[in-house]
Amino acid sequence: MVNFDMALPKNLPLTESKALQFRVETFNTFNHARFFGATSVDGNISDATFGQVVNSMSPRLLQVAMRFSF
Repeated sequence: MVNFDMALPKNLPLTESKALQFRVETFNTFNHARFFGATSVDGNISDATFGQVVNSMSPRLLQVAMRFSF
């Protein structure tokens, strides 16, 4: 399984004791397909979806956050 998660923070000092952090995070950054193993493909020959992928993990996700430290 190939999975890359990345984060990019930016710290902004407001005063000597206070700071603001802006953060962007990505999960599955390069959007690689991730399947659940043998159950990800329909193996029932009588189904209309036989041989097709029916389960996979989540696609690329993006999250933005802001944190205030005091």
